[in-house]
Amino acid sequence: MARTTSQKQAETPHSKDQLAQAAYELFAERGFNRVTLDEISARAGVTKGSLYWHYKSKKEVILAAAGVYYRDWLQQAYAEIATTTDPVEQIRRVWRISIDTCLFNRGKRTFSTEMFALGLHDRETRASWAQFYDTVRELFVGLIQGVCNSAGFEISEPRRLADWMLATFEGMKHRASFAPQTCTRTERDAIVEDFMWVLFSAADRSAACPPLAR
Repeated sequence: MARTTSQKQAETPHSKDQLAQAAYELFAERGFNRVTLDEISARAGVTKGSLYWHYKSKKEVILAAAGVYYRDWLQQAYAEIATTTDPVEQIRRVWRISIDTCLFNRGKRTFSTEMFALGLHDRETRASWAQFYDTVRELFVGLIQGVCNSAGFEISEPRRLADWMLATFEGMKHRASFAPQTCTRTERDAIVEDFMWVLFSAADRSAACPPLAR
């Protein structure tokens, strides 16, 4: 059977991307449960039939919106890295934008918190976030290693340090939701420098003593 013009339009990658972007924006504003598929279709400027052509369920829409979140964060991080060739400044800038996401961007904080809540009971959501975490971890490990190479020292377990950084960001994100007074530029800058201190302290520890036997 020949496909109708509306079906062909619904199949275009452009409308699929529009839907994912619209879903992300609405979820970041109001959370998953307070957004309907009709509202997502309207925000994207397509029909509800087009939405169901691309996505079979609301969970598929959520995962597509998560892809928007992941892509935007990584693009911003790599844009910061590209602004300087100094490894120390690269990692400082990436940590700064990571903290900005936790403290100042309420939409991103809302969306990621919703992903955590859904992931507690949904394997696909949990796997999606874990894959993003793996990507961010490897980015952090590469930045840490770049600092080590530039400064001429070693850190025995850079992945452990990267995991600590990720856990710290998540803790800051949840704290900011309940203690908005922490959301200041002064607080952000102080935390960045604390992170830099931890980075160089980890190098000192690696030089001073071998890792514990397991």
